[in-house]
Amino acid sequence: MVTASDSPAVSGSAAVSGPAAGPDTAAADLVHARAVLLNRQPRQHRLSPEAMRAALVDLHDFWLASHAASVGVGKGSALAAVGALGRRELAPHSDLDLVLLHDGRADIEPIAEALWYPLWDARIRLDHSVRTVGQAVGIASTDLRAAFGLLEVRLIAGDASLFATLLEAVRQAWRRGIRDRVDEIVQAAQQRWERCGDVAHRIEPDLKSGHGGLRDIYLLDALAAGQLIDRSRGEVTAARELLLDVRTELHRLTGRGTDVLRAQDADEVAAALALGDRFDLARALSGAARTVVYAVDVAVRSAQAAMPGRGVRAPSHPNLAALSGSMTRAPARRPLDEGIVAQAGEVVLARSAHPRRDPALLLRAAATAARTGMPLAAGTLGMLADTAPELRQPWPRPALDELLSLLGAGHDVVDVVEALDRTGLWGRLFPEWGAVRDLPPRDRAHVWTVDRHLVETAAHAGGLVSDVSRPDLLLLGALLHDIGKGRGRSHSVVGAAIAEQVGRRLGLWPSDVDTLAAMVRHHLLLPHTATRRDLADPVTVERVVETIGGDGVLLELLAALAEADGLATGPGVWTGWKAQLVSDLTHRCRAVLAGRPLPEPAPLTEAQRRMAEHGGVHLERDDEHTDGRRDEHTDRAAAPGSTLSLTVVAPDRPGLLSRTAGVLALHSLQVHAASLRSHAGAAVDTFVVSPLFGTPPEPALLRQELIRALDGSIELRKRLAGKERDYPDTRPGAGQEPRVLWFDDEATGAVVLELRAADRLGLLYRVATELEGCEADIRWARLVTRGGSVIDSFCLTGPNGNGSLRREQRRQVERAVIAATRAP
Repeated sequence: MVTASDSPAVSGSAAVSGPAAGPDTAAADLVHARAVLLNRQPRQHRLSPEAMRAALVDLHDFWLASHAASVGVGKGSALAAVGALGRRELAPHSDLDLVLLHDGRADIEPIAEALWYPLWDARIRLDHSVRTVGQAVGIASTDLRAAFGLLEVRLIAGDASLFATLLEAVRQAWRRGIRDRVDEIVQAAQQRWERCGDVAHRIEPDLKSGHGGLRDIYLLDALAAGQLIDRSRGEVTAARELLLDVRTELHRLTGRGTDVLRAQDADEVAAALALGDRFDLARALSGAARTVVYAVDVAVRSAQAAMPGRGVRAPSHPNLAALSGSMTRAPARRPLDEGIVAQAGEVVLARSAHPRRDPALLLRAAATAARTGMPLAAGTLGMLADTAPELRQPWPRPALDELLSLLGAGHDVVDVVEALDRTGLWGRLFPEWGAVRDLPPRDRAHVWTVDRHLVETAAHAGGLVSDVSRPDLLLLGALLHDIGKGRGRSHSVVGAAIAEQVGRRLGLWPSDVDTLAAMVRHHLLLPHTATRRDLADPVTVERVVETIGGDGVLLELLAALAEADGLATGPGVWTGWKAQLVSDLTHRCRAVLAGRPLPEPAPLTEAQRRMAEHGGVHLERDDEHTDGRRDEHTDRAAAPGSTLSLTVVAPDRPGLLSRTAGVLALHSLQVHAASLRSHAGAAVDTFVVSPLFGTPPEPALLRQELIRALDGSIELRKRLAGKERDYPDTRPGAGQEPRVLWFDDEATGAVVLELRAADRLGLLYRVATELEGCEADIRWARLVTRGGSVIDSFCLTGPNGNGSLRREQRRQVERAVIAATRAP
C-alpha cells in the first residue's frame, strides 16, 4: 500500500486525502488526480508508458483502499481488483474491474452500494461484482474470461485471510479442471481471432483482442497457472511490454479507452514511443504479435499433449491448423522420411537422425511438416537451431530439392516458414530475409507484411506449377520477387541483384540464375502494362517482348508469377478483369514471339453501328465482355469484383465521358477501363465496370439518368458530393498526396498521363471534367484501385485528336488533374 507521499500520482494539487478523510471522500478527487497525471506538462517531463501505468495503479490502489475502509470493508469482506488493475497494467482509460468479496455477512449490500455509487457518479467506467468465495469459484468454472481474471486477482483492501482463501480456491480449481477446458480455450481464442483479425497484418490492429495481442498473452498466463506450460519470458515478455506501451500512448493520445490503433493515430503514437513513424511502429508490432502467436501455437500443443487418449477437433481458422487437428493418438513414432518421424501429431527427429552430419535434414523436416500438415515440434526446432550446420555454398543438391518440396507444398508452407523464422532458422538459410521481416506494406492493397506476402505468393505459386515448364524457378521467383523492398531503392532492381546472389548460393545453373534475376526484375511488367497501357497498340506488345529478351520461358513464368502475386496481395486484387488483361497481353506477346500477326481490335457490332447511325442516347450491357479469349487463368480469377461491360452510344460532344462517369459513380459502379471510339458522328464508349456492392442497376435506368445528366437536369457534382458525405470512405489513403507522371506513346504521338492518388467517389468524373476543360482528347483510360488508392492512366492527345500535348499544356493539365483530386 502506498501513502500520499509515496505515490508519484498524488503530488501537489493531485493529492488525494488519506483514510482520515472519512466516508465523504469523493471520486471527484480520483478523477482530478487522474487528469493531472495524464496532462503533465511540459512534454519532456511526461511519464514513460511504464511509469504512467505504475502511477495509475498506485493512484487507484491508494484511493480505493481509502474509500473501501471508509465504507466498512474489513473483517469478513475484501475489495479485490481483476483485469488491468489486477495485473498492474492499468492504461489511462482502462475500465476498473472490481470484486467485493465477502463471507456471507448480511450487511454486504449497503457496503457495495457505498463502494460503487461514487464511482458511477464520477462516470468512471466500472465492471463490478459481489461474490462469496464459493460463488467466485463457481462462476470461474463456467466463464473463461472470469476465470482468467480471477487467476490474477489482487487484494486492494480488507480481509487478507478471506482473499487468500479465494486465491487458493480459484487456482486449485483451475489446475484440477484445466485439462477438460483446453478445447473450450482454443475455441474461444479461434472465435476471437476470426472476429478481430491479426495484430501483425491489420492496418488498424486490435492491440488487446487481435491474434497476437494482449489477450493471447493472458491465455499463456492461464495455461502456465494450470501448470501445463512454463511462464512466458524473454521475447514474449518484451512483446507484452511493447503492446502495453502502445496501448498506453494510444489512450493518452485519444483520451478514450480504445484498443484499436487507427491509422490516423499511428504516427503520433510512434513519435511518443520514439519509434520513428507509423511504418516503424507497425513493424515493431508485427514482430511482437508474431512472437506471441508462435508462443500460443506451441503452448496449445503442449496443453493438448497433456490430455492422453483424447482426440482434438480441428477448428477452421487457418492459424489453428497446427494447434489441434484430428489427433487421435497414433503409434508412438511413425516414420515419415529419412531421419523424420511423427509423434503425438508433430514432426520430430528420429532417434537415428544426425543433424550435424545431414545438411539437408532441416529442410527435409520442414518439407515433411508442410507436406503432412503437421507442425514441427518446438523441441525439434530448438535442437536444429543448436546443431544444424551451416549449408556449404553452393548448396548440396538434396538441400535445394527439399527447399523446392517445401515451397511447393501449398498453403501449409506458411505456418512452417513462420515457425522456422521465429526460431532463427529461416534467417540462417536466407540472411537477406532480415530486411523484409515484419516490414509493413506501403501499398494499401497488401494485407500482409512483406515477408509473409512472399511466402503467401510461393504458396499460391505451388498451385500453378503445372502451367509452366520450369516450376522450380516459379517457386523461387515467387519467394524472392519482393526481396528488394525496405532498402531505399527500386525494389525490383535491388531484388534482382539479391536474387542473383541467392541463386548462385542455391547452386542453380548460371542460365537459371539469370532467369531468376529477370523474374524478380520484371515481376510487375505484365500486370502494370496490362492495366495501364493500350494492349491494342503493337508498340506496347513489342516493348514487353523486347524487355524480356524474346524469352518465351520467362514470359510464361512472369504470367504465372503475376497471378500468384495478385492472389497473395489481398482480396479483390486478382480480379477476372485483371486476369483477362494479363492473359490478353501474354497471348499477344506469344503471337509476336511466334511471328504471328497480332489480333485486330474487335470491330463495332452491327447493333452498335445501327445505334450510332440512328442517333439519340443508347446504352447496352454485356456481362461477357472478355471477347471470348478465356483460359484457365481467367477461370481461376476470384468471383468477387466480377465485371461487366457497358457501352454508351450517343452524339459525340464535350462532356460525354465525364457525365457518363458521374452517372456510373452515382450508382456505385467502379470503372476499371474505358475505350472511346466513334462512328457516324456518334461516340461509342465502352466501360468495364463492377458494382461496389449488390447487383448492378438496369441499363434502362442508367440510360435515363445519363440523358438527364447530358441535358443538365441532374447536378452531378452536387449529387456526388452529397453521396460522399452520406457514405464516407473509411479506407486508409485519404492523406495520400496526388502525383502525376507522363509517358510518351511512340506509336501514336499521344501521351499517357498516370495519376496516383487517394480514391474517392466520382474521381473519374472530376478528372475527366478537368481534362475536357483543358481541351485534352481522351483516347482510352485504365483505372486501377488498390485499397484506398488509385493508379489511373489516360491516353491524351490535343484537341480533336491532333498531335501530342505541348509542355505548357501538360503543366496546365497536371495542375487541373491534381486540383480535381482535392475538389469538394
